[in-house]
Amino acid sequence: MQKLSEELKNRAGQKIVDPEYLLFEAPREKVFMTGSEVVKEAVKRASVDASVSYPITPQSEAAHLIGELWVEGYVGVYFRGESEFGVMSELAGCSMAGARTITTTSGPGTLRAMENFPMWAGSRLPIQLVLMARGINSPLSIQPDDLEVSFLLDTGCMVWYAENAQELFDMILAGFVVAEQPDVHVPVVNVINGFFISHTRESVMLPPDDIALPPYNPYKAPMPPIDMEMPPGRFLRDPFVMKSNYISYATHTSWQFEVRAAIERARPYIKKYLGSLIEEFGDPEAEIVLVSTGTGAAQAKEAVRLLEDEGVKAKVVKLRTIRPFPINELREAVKNAKVIFVPEFNVVGWLEREIRRYLYKHSDAEIIGGPRVAGGMTMPPEIIVKDVLNYLGKEVKHVY
Repeated sequence: MQKLSEELKNRAGQKIVDPEYLLFEAPREKVFMTGSEVVKEAVKRASVDASVSYPITPQSEAAHLIGELWVEGYVGVYFRGESEFGVMSELAGCSMAGARTITTTSGPGTLRAMENFPMWAGSRLPIQLVLMARGINSPLSIQPDDLEVSFLLDTGCMVWYAENAQELFDMILAGFVVAEQPDVHVPVVNVINGFFISHTRESVMLPPDDIALPPYNPYKAPMPPIDMEMPPGRFLRDPFVMKSNYISYATHTSWQFEVRAAIERARPYIKKYLGSLIEEFGDPEAEIVLVSTGTGAAQAKEAVRLLEDEGVKAKVVKLRTIRPFPINELREAVKNAKVIFVPEFNVVGWLEREIRRYLYKHSDAEIIGGPRVAGGMTMPPEIIVKDVLNYLGKEVKHVY
């Protein structure tokens, strides 16, 4: 894929290039940075029009760094909202007016703003949210815990899950491209486990910062933007609720299905710009499979290496997207499985529920929910290894 004409530049003076070039072909340089800094670097190359922030640990630094981009001229509009609910409402207004928008949140901020997320989806707004998951239940915890992700699964937003800072960088850029496709046009939530990714430094390969994604074109959207030619209200300009109950119910019902169909239509674009909806690691024919996402998948990979020392073959299936859920990919990946473990960073096991739902009558494997940690606890890979060995009734050769 060739670059677009170098004569085309955005407001920051960056050269506009094809998404394929930016994501796959542009030369990259290795840098050492945190996940929060990676958010800044991705936004810097995304021709973002607007961002609204409300700092809450552990995403405060990322929100601050986006503000620095506004000062430097890379973001068109930036301001702090009065609350998390206010932020998400204000972003909706920016997006309705035709702006490419992004923000960050975590934990209680997600729940305080919850009403907005199905509103984003119902209004077909391609807003991007970077969620740095943290604890939400009492007693108070600011540590990693992805229970909050379960509340987002059925809002009508796409939900992607990054394992590390590199994946987060690529997912943010790809998220704008996929979400803004005319036949998709729904919000995308990019999730990481807070602190484990947001505050940890690691090597990341970055393309040059003098190139950027093409600006958002709201006139390709399935819903008209609000501008000087389009009065406010979008599809509510002639409220169907004033016609009859039947029309109201029928309209709302069909639109709910359309929003979810839009998420399904995102599948080929996700495969194009992310490469796949899942990732496999370990012995392809293994009968012991660990299915996880994010940091859970990272720890599962280490567990597979340790299990090799115990003479046990295993593999990891990492889910990169939760909405759309990689149904067929997962079924194919676990076709040889006799037992499936689901390591998770939450107490309720929402990922286990999803896996059971989509493997019902499609796999004979026994599904074991866990190991699980919550409230900010880490998950040493040795915990996963011990659970697998105990299940197999094997003697543990090493001390865990």
